[in-house]
Amino acid sequence: MIALSILDLVRVTEDTDARGALDNARDLAAHAEAWGYNRFWVAEHHNMAGIASAATSLVIQHIAAGTKTIRVGAGGIMLPNHAPIVIAEQFGTLARLFPGRIDLGLGRAPGTDQVTVRALRRTLNSASSFPQDVIELQEFFAPVQPGQMVQAVPAAGTEVPLWILGSSTFGAQLAAEFGLPFAFASHFAPDHLLEALHLYRSHFRPSRQLDRPYAMVGVNIIAADTDREAIRLATTQQMSFVGIFRGARGLSRPPIDDIETYWSPMEKMQAQHMLARSIIGSADTVRRGINALLAETAADELMIVSDVYHHTARLHSLELIAKAARNVAPEPLALSAD
Repeated sequence: MIALSILDLVRVTEDTDARGALDNARDLAAHAEAWGYNRFWVAEHHNMAGIASAATSLVIQHIAAGTKTIRVGAGGIMLPNHAPIVIAEQFGTLARLFPGRIDLGLGRAPGTDQVTVRALRRTLNSASSFPQDVIELQEFFAPVQPGQMVQAVPAAGTEVPLWILGSSTFGAQLAAEFGLPFAFASHFAPDHLLEALHLYRSHFRPSRQLDRPYAMVGVNIIAADTDREAIRLATTQQMSFVGIFRGARGLSRPPIDDIETYWSPMEKMQAQHMLARSIIGSADTVRRGINALLAETAADELMIVSDVYHHTARLHSLELIAKAARNVAPEPLALSAD
């Protein structure tokens, strides 16, 4: 069975507040644990009224406290927004509270708009130091060395596993050079997926954390009892993307019967391009979609975004996905010699 994980957006909807979104995420993680999901990740976003995961480490603590075995983590922390020592302190504390269950995925985008970038005190060259910041973070998680002047307490020695997240080839090359697992955000940036996976696998250098490449692929999957119902549920996510294009990132909206009445032809083209890596339908449709995706990518793990409006429908979607994937196996991959 292919390893399945969940990226939850901690959506604030027109029918819930932020506390409801946080509690729904915790409840979903508990169900996901019972259904056999491997990880449950949340991401750092700022100045977005419809996403309640800005204080990402606190959200992870809330979710981890409501579960027992599932790995919980960040997918991801936008590292240039922070001093590495602060992130080490936060995630080292999480690792002490929930040993063996914390992941730290790292991205270099701001996770917000340019006005908020200034409010975060992020500078224009923050992203350029990303590789050095990753190395510094690794050192804070390693055991304390003789003569080490600065320690991230209580992170030292926790060896929190790091992931490199990417939506381009840059992250793939960095993950390969550093010998870290790589997660590609094809759930919203599908264009360079196959190129990035090839670069990562063909240039991977073993490290203390990882001896062979390990690639995770982000994919939108929305499942329901029928294809028709799943297509209707998917309009919530489609409207969210249209909101981005319109500069109106509001609360999550309930599904509608006819998305054609909502978006313009240009918005439709843009949304469908960004959501090209989507599998929407019944359990049988989802099973076929997962098989096709694995045949194309040979992913080691799928990170699923199931952006469904009503909590009960989202639970049902992710339960159906877990059942559909039980008889699916990862595809073997033959690397080219170049």
